[in-house]
Amino acid sequence: MELFDKVKALTEIQATSGFEGSVRDYLKTRMIALGYQPEFDGLGGIFVTKTSKVANAPRIMIAAHMDEVGFMVSSIKADGTFRVVPLGGWNPLVVSGQRFTLFTRTGKKIPVVTGGLPPHLLRGTGVTPQIPAISDIVFDGAFENAAEATEFGIAQGDVIIPETETILSANGKNIISKAWDNRYGCLMILELLGFLADKELPATLIIGANVQEEVGLRGAKVSTTMFKPDLFFAVDCSPASDTFGDDNGRLGEGTTLRFFDPGHIMLPGMKNFLLETADKAKVKTQVYMAKGGTDAGAAHLANNGVPSTTIGVVARYIHSHQTIFNIDDFNQAQTFLRNIVTSLSTEKVAEIKNY
Repeated sequence: MELFDKVKALTEIQATSGFEGSVRDYLKTRMIALGYQPEFDGLGGIFVTKTSKVANAPRIMIAAHMDEVGFMVSSIKADGTFRVVPLGGWNPLVVSGQRFTLFTRTGKKIPVVTGGLPPHLLRGTGVTPQIPAISDIVFDGAFENAAEATEFGIAQGDVIIPETETILSANGKNIISKAWDNRYGCLMILELLGFLADKELPATLIIGANVQEEVGLRGAKVSTTMFKPDLFFAVDCSPASDTFGDDNGRLGEGTTLRFFDPGHIMLPGMKNFLLETADKAKVKTQVYMAKGGTDAGAAHLANNGVPSTTIGVVARYIHSHQTIFNIDDFNQAQTFLRNIVTSLSTEKVAEIKNY
């Protein structure tokens, strides 16, 4: 399967925080096909363990997250429209005028759009449009009234997830889709598992994907407790700001060296290891100072403290229906991750942990 087809398959799956089952099923099928036996944590994270034959080998965890941002129905109005609460961070300005799918408790799929006030209805009113609160945005399934919506099985607590088609950009260098945050990570771990299938390693690897990252890094707290790694590598996508006049995160500039975010500062030993590995592997990298967090922020506080970092890429306009990301950035990140995991001997891990 070509890389674009793999990206398309993963990004068009609809799975938001707490409702990651469809992505988990996809990962499970692929993991088994690659010869691995997955196991699950108590919240639904999925992982495989590739055990080293080295005695007392260090334990290294590489984790994506499965969830994308979405919404949950909070109320059904008399006119049959819905109001919601967000699952993850949304800019209200990108929500209106979009297509979504509502999933009922029984799995029925209901097409939904978000309503925007047409300019015609503002003329002569003297009203200046304001940025809406998420709770005020109209989600409309074209039902006549609340009773009809209920007849179709819709209820409070149902989830609503963006629906888009994944396409290739005109220049063939980029892809446009939803949910690269963080189906990027999901594809990264699958590609890594394929690469490692016939290899013996000096470290035991725990490779998989967490749940509920977008709502507070919840899954990583559970999985790191369960698997007790010596080191943790999140694999996640961050926002590019290159089209907004900021050089912090540029498309096509390679994988990110995430030295800082509000919940995590990279330790010196990890920083030195990443810089040395990238230089040796001739991987294109860019320094990234983040304004949001990843599962590394939760993992590094787990157990007695777990040195952690994020192997990432950037994408434009994340947490929306249309994200743009660079194909070579993915390839650079994959090369980086392969070189990282194949060089983590007992001695190297001790060096990283010698802060």
